[in-house]
Amino acid sequence: MKFRVERDVLADAVAWTARSLPVRPSVPVLAGMLLDAGEADGGRLKLSSFDYEVSAQVSVDIDVEEPGTTLVSGRLLAEITRNLPPQTVEISTDGAKVVVSCGSAKFTLLTLPVEDYPTLPAMPGATGTIGSDVFAAAVAQVAVAAGRDDTLPMLTGVRVEIEGDRLTLASTDRYRLAVREIGWKPQDPELSAVALVPAKTLADTAKSLTSGAEVSVALSTGEGAEGMIGFEGGGRRTTTRLLDGEFPKYRALLPDSFNSIAEVNKAEFIEAVKRVSLVAERNTPLRLAFGEGQAVLEAGTGDEAQAVEVLEATLEGDDIQIAFNSGFLLDGLNAVDSDIARLQFTTSTKPAIISGKPADDEAGSDYRYLIMPVRLSG
Repeated sequence: MKFRVERDVLADAVAWTARSLPVRPSVPVLAGMLLDAGEADGGRLKLSSFDYEVSAQVSVDIDVEEPGTTLVSGRLLAEITRNLPPQTVEISTDGAKVVVSCGSAKFTLLTLPVEDYPTLPAMPGATGTIGSDVFAAAVAQVAVAAGRDDTLPMLTGVRVEIEGDRLTLASTDRYRLAVREIGWKPQDPELSAVALVPAKTLADTAKSLTSGAEVSVALSTGEGAEGMIGFEGGGRRTTTRLLDGEFPKYRALLPDSFNSIAEVNKAEFIEAVKRVSLVAERNTPLRLAFGEGQAVLEAGTGDEAQAVEVLEATLEGDDIQIAFNSGFLLDGLNAVDSDIARLQFTTSTKPAIISGKPADDEAGSDYRYLIMPVRLSG
């Protein structure tokens, strides 16, 4: 095998493929990255990684002198390519070694046995497409509420619901719930499907596929289908196994009527929450009081440091006093894609909904973040 490729093209492709390499591989070959330089592909290099859960593959243009396939340590190759001078890179095999040359720099890497490397799963048939930027933003809004406790795997995922031309993403860790609805272009306008995708993998993937205009989503559906979902865009493709388990019936948790609706400038609110919560001891809540024309933020009690700040706010309905975990509150506010944050309350002990103020008051918000209040003693 022998080929040449521009440093930036190679470094970018290797870094992306290395993202899904396992930290502690169950077998040594899974730490490897497969390099396949083929003339059959019209002078393209395919880089692949796979850990039996997540696979990643990217193709880039190269100048092939001798086609071939080799397997090398993915993390080491990523470190090397990232630090090479900005010149053309030549990669060739020499017996059981791979030689990487760039300018006056030369590295020799040991190869791993290609024959022991598992075959990457086939991409399921395409289910539909969506704008890459819209998809990345929507996934980021929802992934913040996913659980991180691996003993409850169904809560570490994002539920993806497909109903015709609507895609709904939802996640919860039992203390908050995030839901985002977006339009997309399905292959089959009658399609109805559900998948539970690991949140971290989905967030990393969506963020990394914005180099192309669109992302193709491929979900294995139907009788005997393996639980897998694939994403492809900008010459990159990745697959991941779906999570098992029953996701909570989240729609029943979303209130449909409210006693109070407050609106406040999002940026000012975020800064005030950050300041006031500086005095909040770990796990102590941030207290909010909404009244006519203002919101009062407080933290700390008589025996400790205290903070209070007053912001301009509008309120429709009853005055309300409520308390939240400040970290969860900030996650929700940061995910809102509007300059004005809208908070909808039922009572001080029932969940509140945070969303952006819609441009059209008749339209509901595409994004809703439900947050459980903290009960105040006394």
